[in-house]
Amino acid sequence: MSGSTEGAQRLIIADPLLPDGLETLRAAPRLVVEDLSEADRPTLLAALPGASALIVRSRTKVDAELLRTGDSLRVVGRAGVGVDNIDIPAATRRGIAVLNAPAANTQSTAELAFALLLAAARRLPEADASMRNGEWKRKELRGIQLSGKTLGVIGLGRIGAEVAWRARAFDMRVVGHDPFVNAERASDLGVELVDLATLLPASDAITLHVPLSAENRGFIGRKKIKAMRPGAILINAARGGLVDEAALAEGLTSGHLGAAGLDVFETEPLPADSPLRQAPRLVFTPHLGASTFEAQRQVSRQIAVSVRDALLEDDYSLALNAPFEAEDRDGAGPIMDLGRCLGRLLAGLADAAPRRIEVRYGGPRDGVLGPLAASVVVGFLERRVAPPLNVVNALSVAAERGLEITRVRTHAEGDYTNYVELRVAPARTGHEVVGGALMGSRMEPRIVRVGTFRVDTEPSGTCLLIRNHDQPGVIGAVGTVLGAANANIAEYHLARRRGGRRSLGVVRIDGELPPEVLRGLNDLDAVEEVRQVNFD
Repeated sequence: MSGSTEGAQRLIIADPLLPDGLETLRAAPRLVVEDLSEADRPTLLAALPGASALIVRSRTKVDAELLRTGDSLRVVGRAGVGVDNIDIPAATRRGIAVLNAPAANTQSTAELAFALLLAAARRLPEADASMRNGEWKRKELRGIQLSGKTLGVIGLGRIGAEVAWRARAFDMRVVGHDPFVNAERASDLGVELVDLATLLPASDAITLHVPLSAENRGFIGRKKIKAMRPGAILINAARGGLVDEAALAEGLTSGHLGAAGLDVFETEPLPADSPLRQAPRLVFTPHLGASTFEAQRQVSRQIAVSVRDALLEDDYSLALNAPFEAEDRDGAGPIMDLGRCLGRLLAGLADAAPRRIEVRYGGPRDGVLGPLAASVVVGFLERRVAPPLNVVNALSVAAERGLEITRVRTHAEGDYTNYVELRVAPARTGHEVVGGALMGSRMEPRIVRVGTFRVDTEPSGTCLLIRNHDQPGVIGAVGTVLGAANANIAEYHLARRRGGRRSLGVVRIDGELPPEVLRGLNDLDAVEEVRQVNFD
C-alpha cells in the first residue's frame, strides 16, 4: 500500500501485474493498492465494494455481476490489448471507463512476424531438427535470401507499419494493401499501395496484419492461395481464423506455397488432429507475439500510468468507451448516431482511402462538431480497423492512419433543422458527398443525399444502393433477382435527376446478400453499380 490512506482511492489488482506497473501505482499519492492476483472470484467480489479501480488481464471476467458489486468503480484497466473479457456496454452504462494497453506489444509482435519470415525463408526449424538427429543437410536445406524480394503487407496499422520498416532494412521491396491508408501515409512508410489482386501474385512473401471479423474469417482461402506466386511464403501473426488452415496445409503439401509461418490459430491450443501438424515447411509458434519481457513490462507500466492518470487527474483520453450514454449527451446523442450511420454509408461507397473527410453540421447545437466528427470516424473505420474503436479514440486512430478530419459549421439545408453532410477528398467515384438529417420531434435519422441524388431512407438494417440507367424494367429486374435469392424488400426508393439519364435505387432489405447475388444484380443490363451497406 502507499503511505497515507486518508482520502485515498482503493485500486485492486485481480491478475498478476509485473513490478514495473505495481511500483508505478504504489508510488502514486492517494492510491491504496491491493494485490489480489492470487485470490479466487468470491474473495475478489467481497473486496470490490468501495474500490475505485480494477486492473485485470485475461483471466478475470469483468461481467455485469462484478461491475454491480464494484459499486464505486470508476476505472477498469486491462493489462493487454484484447478486452473480450470485459462487458464494455455494462461498464459504460455504469459510467466506468475501460482502459487497455494497445501499443505495448507492437514491437514484439512485429519482430516475431519477421522472425517467422526469416525462419521460413531459411528453413531454420528443419535445419535445427536435422542437426539434432546427427545429420548435415547443407544441400537439401537451401533457402532463399530476402534482399531483393517483394514483401506484401496486408494491413498497415501499427504492427504492419513496423514490419514494413524492417523489410526495408533487409533491402526488400514492400507493397501493401489497406483500403483505409492513403498514399501519403504509405509513402512515409516506403510502401507502394496496390490492390489485393495485384499484391497476391506480385509478392514473394505475404504477411497479415488485419483484425478478425465476421466478414474476413477465412480471408486467405484456396482461391487467394492459388492466386499467390508459386513458392511464396505466408506469415500470420495477427489473428487466428484469418487463414483457412486446411487450405494452407493443402497449399504447402502440393508445393504451391514455398513455406508458411503462423503464431495464431483458429482454435488455440492447436488441436492434435489439425492438418497443420503434418504440413511441410511450416514454422509455427504458440501465440508468442506479445510474449517478451519487454512487451510485458511495457504493458504493465502503460496500464498503470493510464489508470493512475484517470483516477488522480480525471484523464480519460485513453478510455475505450465513451463516458456517457446517448441520452446523457446533452442532446447530441441523435446527431452522433446520425454521424455514425453516415460514416458507415461513406465507407460502403469508398473504393480507396481518402485523404480527408469534411464533417459539416448545420443546426442549432453548439459544441457538437467534436463528438459528431468522432462518431463519423467510428462509422467509417469500425469494420476496417482492429477493435476497440469508439468516440474516445476514433480521431487519434484516424490521424494514425493519415486520415484528416475537418469540421465545418454551416447552415442547415432546406427545411432540415439538424443536417449533417460528409465530403471526401480526393473525389473519385461521384459518391463523395453523403447527407443526413434528423426529422420531427423524435429526431429520427434519415439519409437524404447520396452523391448528386436526393433520397429519403432510414439508416437501418441492410441497404443496397443501385446506380442504373433511367429506363423501364429496372425495378422489376432487381426484384426478380432479390426474389430468387429469397431476400425480403422492406423499402425501394428511386431517386432521379431532372434531365439526367441515371437514377439511384435505394433498397432496404432484411439480412445481407451473399457475393453471388450482388454479382447477379451487377450483371443486369441497365445496372452500372451495386453497393451493400449494413447499418446495424
